[in-house]
Amino acid sequence: MAVGGLLLAAGAGRRYGGPKAYAPVPGDGELMVQRGLRTLREGDCEPVVVVLGAGAERAPQLPGALVVVNEDWPSGMGSSLRAGLAALPPQVEAVVVLLVDTPGITAEAVRRVGAGAGPATLRVATYGGDGGHPVLLGRDHWAGAAKLAVGDVGARPYLARHEVETVPCDDVSDGADVDVPGSEVPRA
Repeated sequence: MAVGGLLLAAGAGRRYGGPKAYAPVPGDGELMVQRGLRTLREGDCEPVVVVLGAGAERAPQLPGALVVVNEDWPSGMGSSLRAGLAALPPQVEAVVVLLVDTPGITAEAVRRVGAGAGPATLRVATYGGDGGHPVLLGRDHWAGAAKLAVGDVGARPYLARHEVETVPCDDVSDGADVDVPGSEVPRA
């Protein structure tokens, strides 16, 4: 079974002061888009789709990624989720979705969430019992998730309407997002 990766990295990062995708990970200098791609690839996702938008012309080379530019990025995360799902090849039965501004998520968390996934699988990583990223969407869920992904909302409305398997990841990852420059990243 092929489990792909989907990195949503199209936002303008208004609160951050610019697109987070091209900002260095606090404390180590690797760009957030590069960290997210590496995390998905090291987490055994193949292929990995990276959805860019704001500032896409500034993107570094992303070896091993299928890059999609979402021209509709100003409409919000929903359009990026739809663009990324549409770009995945037919052999992919499930996809691990990761946000670019969560550099504390590790490859181990990605592997945990993606383990043994198939077309009917629906999973979410948890931290302290609360849902976070990565999220796994089996192919059977893509159309429904895409339909409800409107504005600055991704798969959350779809997940709220379905039974979702939770995967505790507190011990291997930090699911916090980086909203302001200089935010600390506990581990990666």
